[in-house]
Amino acid sequence: MKKILIILALAALIAAYFLFDLGQYLTLDGIKQVAGEVDGFYHDNPVLVLGAFFLIYVAVTAASLPGAAILTLAAGALFGLLTGTILVSFASTIGATLAFLSSRYVLRDTIEARFGERLKAINQGLERDGAFYLFTIRMIPLFPFFVVNLVMGLTRIGTWTFAWVSQVGMLLGTIAYVNAGTQLAQIESTSGLLSPMLIGSFVFLGIVPWIAKGIIGIIKRRKVYKGYTQPKSFDRNLVVIGAGSAGLVSAYIAATVKAKVTLVEANEMGGDCLNTGCVPSKALIKSAKVAAQMRNADRYGLKPVEPEVPFRETIARVMDIIKAIEPHDSVERYEGLGVDVVKGYATIVDPWTVEIALNDGGTQRLTTRSIVIASGAEPVVPPIEGIEGSGYLTSETMWDAFAQMERAPERVAVLGGGPIGCELSQALARLGSKVTQVEMEGRVLGREDSEVSAMAQSVLEEAGVDVLTGHKAVRVLNGVLVAEHGEGDVEIPFDTLIVAVGRKARLTGFGLEKLGIDTDKTVNTDEFLATRFPNIFAAGDVAGPYQFTHVASHQAWYASVNALFGTFKKFKADYRVIPAVTFLDPEFARVGLNETEAKEQGTEYEITTYGIDDLDRAIAESEAEGFVKVLTAPGKDTILGVSIVGSHAGELLAEYVLAMKHKIGLNKILGTIHSYPTMAEANKFAAGEWKRANKPERLLGWVEKYHDWRRA
Repeated sequence: MKKILIILALAALIAAYFLFDLGQYLTLDGIKQVAGEVDGFYHDNPVLVLGAFFLIYVAVTAASLPGAAILTLAAGALFGLLTGTILVSFASTIGATLAFLSSRYVLRDTIEARFGERLKAINQGLERDGAFYLFTIRMIPLFPFFVVNLVMGLTRIGTWTFAWVSQVGMLLGTIAYVNAGTQLAQIESTSGLLSPMLIGSFVFLGIVPWIAKGIIGIIKRRKVYKGYTQPKSFDRNLVVIGAGSAGLVSAYIAATVKAKVTLVEANEMGGDCLNTGCVPSKALIKSAKVAAQMRNADRYGLKPVEPEVPFRETIARVMDIIKAIEPHDSVERYEGLGVDVVKGYATIVDPWTVEIALNDGGTQRLTTRSIVIASGAEPVVPPIEGIEGSGYLTSETMWDAFAQMERAPERVAVLGGGPIGCELSQALARLGSKVTQVEMEGRVLGREDSEVSAMAQSVLEEAGVDVLTGHKAVRVLNGVLVAEHGEGDVEIPFDTLIVAVGRKARLTGFGLEKLGIDTDKTVNTDEFLATRFPNIFAAGDVAGPYQFTHVASHQAWYASVNALFGTFKKFKADYRVIPAVTFLDPEFARVGLNETEAKEQGTEYEITTYGIDDLDRAIAESEAEGFVKVLTAPGKDTILGVSIVGSHAGELLAEYVLAMKHKIGLNKILGTIHSYPTMAEANKFAAGEWKRANKPERLLGWVEKYHDWRRA
């Protein structure tokens, strides 16, 4: 009702403006005539005229009617420079604030519901620099007065901030117009009131806050570097610490643009992903999948057999695959690209100096313009009583241990229900181990929607995993893991205990503490991935917020480019579209918001679901399980997020990642030819489901009548 009253009030003002032809008085000729008639009355009744003028000015600006500039001239003609300036300054601010509040109250909720994600970045910028932005716009008369009021009302800038910045920002322009109004009789056109030189002066004044901000930035940088002496020259343009995904990409980019770059790595090139993470785990998962297919060959019309698993040979295959991929990340390859690769442990001595304890003895010191910290992450080991003496394994240590085993470990306890814990549990169970998976929370894959978590638990149990959710591990003693559940304890005997409860950033040993670089679980960086020192950056798992190899590579571009070219142009890291895949069988993939997150954030959405059990290719391959679940903006085909469960879900997700990145909606996906029969058709059919649910019923009713008429 309040919104309706505001709309009616504005409509009444606008209607009166046109109905009574008030626009004739808000022209240059009209205002000259009125000024002449009112001048005498003003001398006899100053308070009445001032009050009436003030209210008219507020009403015109509040309703966003044309004529504010003409009224400002009239103020100069009627009241003189001082009184006219004071009157217009406050009237214009009040009117602008009323227009601002009307826009905010009537339109903002609707606009945010439809364009919330786009407005989020704008609001973050305004939260940080709102006064600067608004002041700049107010200082430059080229920006329409009423447009600024309405647009700002759609943002999250504070009302008081809007009001006082508008008052100050419009003051010089107000003075210029009021002063011109004192010579109203000589003015023939408003177009000549502001000369290019005067506008240029306003523009300069408008950017003064930004110049001041830059100066403050320089002062802050000097303060940060106080106590350190910058070298007169540098050995390197960039030193990269860590040769995982982020480090390799950073070094590659630097070498490509002909910068002199050193890459420091103490252990194996390729980091965790190649040596202990993504590559070996996916190789093991493939072997486990084949074993499961042999065991369930009757699903394909073949005779099932129980596979023999020579575990040592299975792990040997995993190691061979690592060796086959190693050349992609090798010292030789990167030296061939122009990267100086040094094997050793790096410590940042000062903002421009890195000292390397070489693996073959001795030390090396390098001065560098910029540094990228890409030291990665390591497994978290929870403080459970007795765990240190239990012989536990992690994703980093288990491969060497597995390589010594003739058979898969008979009894395995896996701590953790996240992606790593789930993948290992299913794979080892399929290879013959009796696996018990212990998760403290109420479900596995707890970040996903409830039906996704339920299906994950179902496929784990189908593989033979005993999934214990809501169980908290409390101690380990003599090969038995004890977990609390409800009022009693559960004892889980094991031969191998695998800890997979998460990973934490590698933060120690690099000199960060001595330099005062902030760390709170990760290296704290700004939106450009810089630390408190503008020339020291961090990328990958050590920087967060996502622990994915593809995000590390993505961040590396921003970190290296900002490190090398940030003097001229810096780029904010873009996390808008981040895909993730859990490599269970079937796979679990998603990008953007899921339903749980949308509810938590208060984002309005519609759901479209397509069951893969209806897909021809999935049926033909006896893999007809899973679904595609798409969240869209209400009434629109804009994709907010997608969750996919099914065979090759990771590959299917790529189409949605591309669509979200480039703002392609479901209509375009529906109109794209997909080869038949392929799994990718699931994406098209999901788009078709959305289209069917959003078909224009009223229009189709008229179309039906048209066809009836045609038949008659």
